[in-house]
Amino acid sequence: MRADRLVAVLLLLQSRGRVTAAEVAVELEVSLATARRDLAALASAGVPVYPQAGRGGGWSLVGGARTDLSGLTRDEARALFLTVGPTATSPRARTALRKLVRALPGTFRADAEAAAEAVVVDPARWGGQEAAPPGLVEELQRAVVSRTRVRLDYASRTGRTLRTVDPLGLVDKDDVWYLLAQTPRGRRTFRLDRIGDLETLDERFERPDGFDLVREWQRVVGEVEARRSLTSATVVVPTRFLPVLRTQFGRHCTDVRELGGGRARCLVAAPAPLDLARTLAGWGAGIEVEGPASVRAELGRIGRELVQRYP
Repeated sequence: MRADRLVAVLLLLQSRGRVTAAEVAVELEVSLATARRDLAALASAGVPVYPQAGRGGGWSLVGGARTDLSGLTRDEARALFLTVGPTATSPRARTALRKLVRALPGTFRADAEAAAEAVVVDPARWGGQEAAPPGLVEELQRAVVSRTRVRLDYASRTGRTLRTVDPLGLVDKDDVWYLLAQTPRGRRTFRLDRIGDLETLDERFERPDGFDLVREWQRVVGEVEARRSLTSATVVVPTRFLPVLRTQFGRHCTDVRELGGGRARCLVAAPAPLDLARTLAGWGAGIEVEGPASVRAELGRIGRELVQRYP
């Protein structure tokens, strides 16, 4: 995992003072290109790492070899943990991050710990969202880490409203971003592509005791997925088209079984029979819906409307 490697590269730099990309590749058992990318990632995250070309060159920490991370400034430490924290999901990576936190000066530790837990990465996109406005993610990351209240100009289904919230964490869901925040009406999730203006207020807040961003996001996903899969349909599709069907329905395409003859049966789900019918109608006769009757009825109705409109 990349988070493990970035931490390992940093510790290698501290112990040796200077390393080449080739040495990093051998030590971590990765390709030379991967070692170069990891070194560049540390530098772009604000870690004081710089390359030196020519004979006897390599990559070094500013100030030479160190046995701790006291060479990092507060902003550099925060940038590092924002980079590696979201992808450090394995127990080994989390242990490495805890060691790095202990190596920081005491005045930096709170910010580093908050940065490491400020973002969750979820690779499965729900679809239909746009990218967050430039700069919005970074501004909200700073608010999460510093525990500073923000005011959002937010576009909900009922119109635009101003919301004053306590930002608890961010989620990167396949490059579509969400903010989990505490509001006067309880905990809420906001899509960043619906935020117009953002104002950081001069007000601090206390994070709820026991709050865990990963666990909270899993709860949100569970609720959303439950609403998105209230109706299921059994379909038979040519096996060669299964990847397309899986792309359309994502995690709501399940229970795939080969039938032989180049066909497969599976279960697809959506909030309502009409939602399923609208998606499946595009397949025409290339897919067979075995049930339920409610989805078949919606497909028949759509078919009759199309024939009437386009005889």
